[in-house]
This record gives sequence, structure tokens and C-alpha cells, in this order.
Amino acid sequence: MSWLESISITTTLLVLFLVIIPIIIAIFLYFYDKKQKQHAILRNYPILGRMRYMLEKTGPELRQYLFDDDNDGQPFNREEYLRMVLPGKYLNSVIGFGSKRDFDEAGFFIRNSMFTKQNEEMRVDNENLVDTMRYIVDEDSLFARKEHREALPTLPWLLPEEDAVVLGPNCEHPFHVRSLLGQSAMSFGALGENAITALSKGIGMAQGAWMNTGEGGLSNHHLAGDADIIAQIGSGLFGFRTLDGEFSWDLLREKADMPQVKAFEIKLAQGAKMRGGHVEGSKVTEEIAAIRNVKPYVSINSPNRFHQFDDFPTLFDFIEKVRNYSGKPVGIKIVIGGQPDAEELASFMSKTGKGPDFISLDGGEGGSGATYQDLADSVGLPLRSAIILLDDALRKFDVRDRVKIIASGKITTPDRAAIVLAMGADLVQVARGFMISVGCIMAHRCHTNDCPAGVATTDAKLQKGLVVEEKKYRVTNYILTMREGLFRIAAAAGLDSPTKFERHHLVYKDERGRVTPVE
Repeated sequence: MSWLESISITTTLLVLFLVIIPIIIAIFLYFYDKKQKQHAILRNYPILGRMRYMLEKTGPELRQYLFDDDNDGQPFNREEYLRMVLPGKYLNSVIGFGSKRDFDEAGFFIRNSMFTKQNEEMRVDNENLVDTMRYIVDEDSLFARKEHREALPTLPWLLPEEDAVVLGPNCEHPFHVRSLLGQSAMSFGALGENAITALSKGIGMAQGAWMNTGEGGLSNHHLAGDADIIAQIGSGLFGFRTLDGEFSWDLLREKADMPQVKAFEIKLAQGAKMRGGHVEGSKVTEEIAAIRNVKPYVSINSPNRFHQFDDFPTLFDFIEKVRNYSGKPVGIKIVIGGQPDAEELASFMSKTGKGPDFISLDGGEGGSGATYQDLADSVGLPLRSAIILLDDALRKFDVRDRVKIIASGKITTPDRAAIVLAMGADLVQVARGFMISVGCIMAHRCHTNDCPAGVATTDAKLQKGLVVEEKKYRVTNYILTMREGLFRIAAAAGLDSPTKFERHHLVYKDERGRVTPVE
């Protein structure tokens, strides 16, 4: 075959694939869409309609990566997203040329001190370094990016023993917490085994922090990294239920006997979920079904509330029984809808002398998993409003010293954590920040089992993309940079420890520049 014949055949094939076949497909779709009865746009404008749906389908990605400003987008904009990704990967949160915050907008600000604290004046335990890994950029050009990973012993930024936050000091086994930051509730099932394992190992390496199992029950993946664990009990009783769906005190004792399990949390509500949780059947593998004592591959909807109690007297009795049976602290997870709710809880604690050892307060803006749009948008107060109501109510009825507050709800950076601590929290916990540290790209597919990053999925093929031995270090680094940032902000405020933040360290500036002390 001559070279002319070869060129002719190649040209014919190119014309076939680039011109003729697309025309045939377009003609087929034209007549097919003209006859279908489901979509009016496709029926009236077949070709343009197809183009419209293609643009609509790719719109979220185009906005996220190309068109949204750095400070636009919800639930997290690009700037907020990078403030979770970069510290985890590079163990660094230094920026250049100034903040991108719009200082003309209303917001909270932390009062700096005229006389800041020196590093050597800080009350911190940095004795035992954490062995972690970080990335170093070798080349970063338009067409190439090369980086390598290196080991780096890093300061842990732990609270000293005498400053530890103690949950349940009067329990048989109190929980001494030396990290102001922990992982909020995320269930195995909502997240896959690789994500849970990476979180467990990363949190364990960071020392002092904790992870919350979520309502899906305690799995071997939670235990993989020797992290301290708060075992959550949800309304579905997963991990604590009999085959008939009743609460199992034997399973409670089994969990309580595990050294890693430090406390129990009774979940009444979650930020975006003012009802029972939901897991699609495609996520309910045989392993998950065995842990939860349910049927595999059948969608799970937890009851809206517990059957074991329906008011404060019966709730407090249940808390007392769980505490006495386990010997460990027992808390509740709630969302507050208004001042009367907070005061009713505090009042009953005062009258009875009973109540939880800690309260995990979630804001309405929280919620890392699947929920309903109407609940997520409009039910439950945001954290910064709710925490002041709760702290005030507990102080009003003189029970604040009996209970610790763990705050959650988009607390993803050290400054946000410092603000919430100043408003009244004793500890803070994060869910989506940890998801992003193990690879979440905010694809908004948590409820579908099709998470492209292998985080919020139990699909074995998708999970292969999440390499535990790489992501665990990002979890560790995220914790370490958050804790270091809290001590850095405390020093700027003239405090020797972030445990000493109070409301007078905060001011609120409105859109007209007027400043009001938060206290």
C-alpha cells in the first residue's frame, strides 16, 4: 500500500468519525426527542434542548472550578476549602499579601492584646513530637507540578495534664481530653471503611483528640488507629440493639469494656437532621448490616426520636442508667431552636441534680451526610446563636460547672474555633473538615454512594482511590495545624492557653462599622 493510499484511508476514517457518525447520532436524537413525551424542551427544540441539559449537568462543576469567586459558594467556598486542604497536605497555613475576607461585612473579631504572650509563656505540652509526613513542592509551573513527601517530627500542641478538659469527673472512668479539637459524628456506612480507617489512624497519631462513631455503631475500622472514641447511640440503636430492635444492655457493656471507648453520646438531633438518619440501601453492605443488626442492601431510616424516652424525666433516667451501667461519661447531642428549650433543659438539671456529663451542640448549618433540603435550610438555630443561649441558660440555673459543651457546625479553621470557645464552648468538633482532609472534593453526592473521592461511599471500586497510608497523615496534619492555630490566636489575645477564651475577648462589627462587645 502506497503512502497516498494510506493517507486516503486515514482521511476517510477521520471524516467518518468526526462528521458522518455525529450527524447520524444527531438525526437519531432529533426524531427520538421529537416523539418522547416527558420533556417539553426536548420535544420542541431537540438539539438545543440536548445542549441545555448538558450545560445544566456540568453547571455545578463549571461554577465550582471556573466561575465562582474565591469567596462565593456554599456550604464552603474555594477559600474555605483550601484552608482545610492545604494544612493537611503541606502542614502549613501561611498566606501572602493579606486576607481575602471582606472587612466591610458584619462579623465577629477576636480582640488582640497590646501585650501578647511569648511562645515560652504558653501553657502547652509539646514534649513528645508527632511523626508525620508532609508534601514539599519541587516545581509548580503552568504545565507541570512536581512534589515529594518527607517525614517531619512535629509539635503536638496538647493541653498539659492539669489543663485537660474532663468529661464526667464523678464517673468511675472520667474522660480527660487534652485536645480542644476532635472529630464529630460520622458513621461507618455514611463513610466507607477506608475513610473511617484513615481518620482513626490520623487522629490516633495526633494524640489527645477523639473520634465520634456516629449513629452507625462501632466498627473495627474505628478501632484501627488507637484513637479515643465517643460511641454515639442514635434513635435506631445501631450497634446497641437486639434483632428485635430493642436496646441491648449487654452490647452497651461490651462497648464500655473497650479501653478506647471513653464516653457515650445519645443523639437527639444533628445539625441538618432534626429527625432520624437515612442511609441508602446501596450503602448497606453485609458488614454494615451486621454491625447495625439490620438487613443488608435495604435503605435504613432511623426513628425520628428514641422509643426509650419522650421527655426530660425519662431522658435523664436513661442517661443515669447508661452511666451507671457503663461507668463512663454520657452526653447528649442536640440542636437548639430557641431560648425556652435551653432554659427548660438547664432548669430540669438544676431541679433534679441529674443530667448529661457533656452536651454536643450542633448548629443548624451542620450536617455532613444525607438529609432533606427543607430541614437543612430552615430548622434549628445556627451554632453561634445557639451556643450563647445554651451557655447563658446553664449559668442562669447554676449548672454550668456540671456539664461541658462540645460545639460543632462549620468550625473548620482555628479562628472559627477560637470564636466558638469564647462564646462558651469547652471543646470543638469537626466533621466536614475531616472529610475534606481525607479527600472530599465537595461533589455533593454523599447520599448516592457515588462519591468520586471514595470518602462517602461503600463502593469497593471507588474506595480504592482513597489510600489510607497517605490520607492518615493529612488527618494528623489538619489536627496539628488547627491546634497550633488556637494557641497562636490565644497568644495574640494575651492568653497563655486557648482554654481561657471568654466572651470579653470577642467583638461584633456590623456592616456600618459599629463595634459591640459580645459579652
